[in-house]
Amino acid sequence: MGTIGKITRRTFLVASVGIAGGVVFGYWKYKQPHDNPLNDDIESGDASLTPYILIDRNGINIVAPRAEMGQGVSTTLAALVAEELDVSLENVNSIHGPASKAYYNAVVLEEGLPFAATDHGAVAESVRKLTKVPAKFVGMQITGGSSSVADAFEKMRVAGAAAREVLIKAAAQKWQLDEASLVTNNGEVVAPDGSKLTYLELAADAALIEPPAEPTLKSSSDWKLLGKSQERVDMVAKSTGVAEFSIDVELPEMLHAAVRMNPSLGAPLESYNASKAESMPGVKRIVPIDNGVAAIASNTWYAFQAVKAVDCTWADADYAQDTAGLFKDVENSFSSDHQDSQLRDDGDVTLALDSAADILSGEYRVPYLAHAAMEPPNAVAWFRDGKLDVWAGNQIPTQALKEGAAIVGIDESDVRAHTTLMGGSFGRRLELDFVTQAIKIAKALEGTPVKTTWSREEDTTHDFYRPLAIARFKATMGSSSPSAFDLQLAAPSVVESQMGRLGVPLAGPDVSIVQAAWDQPYSIEHYRVTGYRTPTSFPVSSWRSVGASQNGFFHECIIDEMAHSKGLDPLQMRLDMMAHEPSRKVLKAVQEMSGWGSPLPEGHGRGVAFVLSFGVPSAQVIEVANTERGIKIVHAWAAVDVGIALDPSNIEAQVFGGMNFGLAAAMMGEITIKEGQVQQSNFHNYNSIRINQAPPVEVKILQNGEKIRGIGEPGLPPAAPALANAIFAATGNRVRELPLNKHIKFFT
Repeated sequence: MGTIGKITRRTFLVASVGIAGGVVFGYWKYKQPHDNPLNDDIESGDASLTPYILIDRNGINIVAPRAEMGQGVSTTLAALVAEELDVSLENVNSIHGPASKAYYNAVVLEEGLPFAATDHGAVAESVRKLTKVPAKFVGMQITGGSSSVADAFEKMRVAGAAAREVLIKAAAQKWQLDEASLVTNNGEVVAPDGSKLTYLELAADAALIEPPAEPTLKSSSDWKLLGKSQERVDMVAKSTGVAEFSIDVELPEMLHAAVRMNPSLGAPLESYNASKAESMPGVKRIVPIDNGVAAIASNTWYAFQAVKAVDCTWADADYAQDTAGLFKDVENSFSSDHQDSQLRDDGDVTLALDSAADILSGEYRVPYLAHAAMEPPNAVAWFRDGKLDVWAGNQIPTQALKEGAAIVGIDESDVRAHTTLMGGSFGRRLELDFVTQAIKIAKALEGTPVKTTWSREEDTTHDFYRPLAIARFKATMGSSSPSAFDLQLAAPSVVESQMGRLGVPLAGPDVSIVQAAWDQPYSIEHYRVTGYRTPTSFPVSSWRSVGASQNGFFHECIIDEMAHSKGLDPLQMRLDMMAHEPSRKVLKAVQEMSGWGSPLPEGHGRGVAFVLSFGVPSAQVIEVANTERGIKIVHAWAAVDVGIALDPSNIEAQVFGGMNFGLAAAMMGEITIKEGQVQQSNFHNYNSIRINQAPPVEVKILQNGEKIRGIGEPGLPPAAPALANAIFAATGNRVRELPLNKHIKFFT
């Protein structure tokens, strides 16, 4: 099998790729780079300069080392290289490549810094640059935080440009011509007389040439691909069913495992009796796992049936045994002992509120939420001859190497993590519980490949959830805008929980507790935002847009309340308060798109929300109708500013999807706990928005921002507050708790 085949172990886009005579191109800016992971599987006749681009007889293969879970990252990263390499996107094969520190994410740490995205001062920018040092040292290959495009924007273009310059140099040597006289066109180098050499013909000679240290990048005015909508490189494979997800992986003599874990999350299994399960058809073995049992059988169905037949005795968890008790933990954390941050404290809030004649105050709440990706957690593991292979859709493959090596007791160099396509994630596949579980099961059956697949019920009841949270506020209004605003936010720490599971302590505050609240570009004279960290007991993790998912709802509903308390137009008040010009333009755009201020039919209402998250100003307007059958969402408008729009259709799709994901959570999303166990188990009682409830959505993309930004998450946070504010406008009912269907009947 050729190098790429050995790297990916999949047929996605590249079927039976042969590498003989090929050459890898790329560019590494640092003087002492990580080792090139492609060299690990190099064969005679292959050449590898850097980790990113391979040219062989099958075409141009680009290692796009970020997890593809439907967000289109493999297409956008491929386009970055193809643009500079001067090839059409259809001639590029985009593959994930091996797990390696060489593909570390240098941008993802920036979101956790105590600097607002609008702060471009010397200190903020210097610290952002410094985060690249620990990022490189840790070497975590991670997809998350809407960071993939920002991280790749320069390095992937440079990789393409360096390869193009080396190919031109090779052609110049072959023809004995001046390099300046040569041009490239769609995978060929062209001489002044019209002679052509393909990149394939030049690859072997180019491998012997040192890539330039500072290749010249194209001006954006010369872009042919970037800035234009592209067909996704994985569309045909997904549409025809040949794209391989980890749940599709098949290996010779593979067995199948299903798991059953203590419904009191994190609590152990006290004992079990597997006699009935062991006698069932197809069952090979029952093995204990962390907090539960696994059934291994000849197919997944047999495994599912067998694991249900195991008689288990479970221990109780040590967290509060119901939702009310877990909310009580959050309530109790509003104290100085639990203060985590106070990143904004403008003016003198205490004095301003003490001297105010009118005080607006209240409390908002949001529940736990599940990720509920369509592909349930699953992984294939094969441990034999002192080596481990793991196939799994996951967002941190370098951590899979580390944990796999520790579990089976081998060196990381003897572990290969094959990152497949993913059927959604929304943050769930940042966790490796299902991967390490599969490895432990495979270790128990050494020599045999085992596919471990969770049932939908196991997924829903054993997630790492978006945390519940509470916001408390006090505010007073001036004549046209708030004069003082005190916001207190309490929630369990997502970052502390996640980093703890990775064995890394959290140093300093968790900015996600106050994310998209303290850093909003509103100008209020007396403005304070305080975060309180609730001790973590119930498992929590990143959920799409992380802290912005709840704080967008809190902050923007409160801003709306303040506007209405003085009879002010809520959109105009936001414009009057806005201290960031790209954000102002986003609000103006959605104002114009929605016809804000124009007359509405009786029973209709419009709501607006603005949230700046992950560096992206995002504004949404939602129109609802109060009908006899309930609240119906009539139309929705969204405007975002990503700085540089590389692929408008993909950005539009992400905003559209994020908005609908946010609307579903706002309307009906809720995980509840009773007697220590999650009550929701499948889509019948953890529901989602239906097509007849989803509104038509118009999206406008602006490019006034200071930096290029990602868009996977920023489309979500404004959805819930825009909907709640629209419901208030239509009904006069101000709902301060999610999900809204606890208080509002929705159209069905």
